[in-house]
Amino acid sequence: MNTRSAPSVEELITAALAGDRRALARLITIVENDGEQARAVLQRLYPHTGRAHIVGITGAPGTGKSTLVNAMAREYRQRGMTVGIIAIDPTSPFSGGALLGDRVRMKDLVGDPGVYIRSMATRGSLGGLARATDDVVLVLDAMGFDRILIETVGVGQAEVDIASSAHTVIVVEAPGLGDDIQAIKAGVLEIADIFVVNKADREGADRTFMALQTMLGLGPRTVRHHGRAMRVDMPEGTHEGWRPPIFKTVATRGEGVPELVDAVEQHRHFLEESGEMARRESERAAHLLDHILRDALMARLLERVPEGNFEATVERVAAREIDPYAAVEHLMHEAALEAE
Repeated sequence: MNTRSAPSVEELITAALAGDRRALARLITIVENDGEQARAVLQRLYPHTGRAHIVGITGAPGTGKSTLVNAMAREYRQRGMTVGIIAIDPTSPFSGGALLGDRVRMKDLVGDPGVYIRSMATRGSLGGLARATDDVVLVLDAMGFDRILIETVGVGQAEVDIASSAHTVIVVEAPGLGDDIQAIKAGVLEIADIFVVNKADREGADRTFMALQTMLGLGPRTVRHHGRAMRVDMPEGTHEGWRPPIFKTVATRGEGVPELVDAVEQHRHFLEESGEMARRESERAAHLLDHILRDALMARLLERVPEGNFEATVERVAAREIDPYAAVEHLMHEAALEAE
């Protein structure tokens, strides 16, 4: 009979920092499940963070985000960089787990010691990200991955949270999805640092590219060709600001991906040289603190509400006996009385 006790959090952290993938997976599970152990893990790892460049890949479903992430990871590996991938998936209504599996979509990366892939379920979170995404990013950052790629679920209208979690945001479009430019409907034009028209071998790719170009107010003389990748010139220097380039890619064949990765690296240099990186890091910190504070205050509030009163108040709101705003005031008043 095996009586060996489960490893402690400190043992898991030590093993993960030494390259143990099983320990890393267990740490991420602890973080996803939240609780005291999760806080202990994040507090211990936080001093090791701040080195990775975080890239968000977002866009409507059907644009080929997973294939593009797969191709980008391969390109980074060819350049000698390590890659952590967080693939956000819809939640199963039965198990609460991710409906799509990382190894199903990115199976050719499995086994590469320089790549770590983690699927995360949204678990009801809006904005295209799982609630614990930022915490898992911190874990992968602490493990020393050079680049962390976050693929959002592709929820359309709410696909904006990635702008608060990533240094560089790539918005992916594709021809043939019922509109020349899906980003207009998704409301994500303003968060993009780089645009990609994927599946560029399909009919309508030029039209989608030109629609994006028109929306960004770019003249046709700024366009250059790199094989299949067509992009716009990026500004020289750091005082003119960043003008989002547009690329055409065929991710299934890796076409245009090297140029896309070049642009991500140019954007990273721009952020560092212009001072924009410090501002974005401050925004990421504020975003993280906001989420943690909201969760902590909500938990503390519910702890102070007498047992059964929250459920009773929910029923009163559903029966139109009280409006939601008055209900919240009532619950806060009860919590304040309980704390006295």
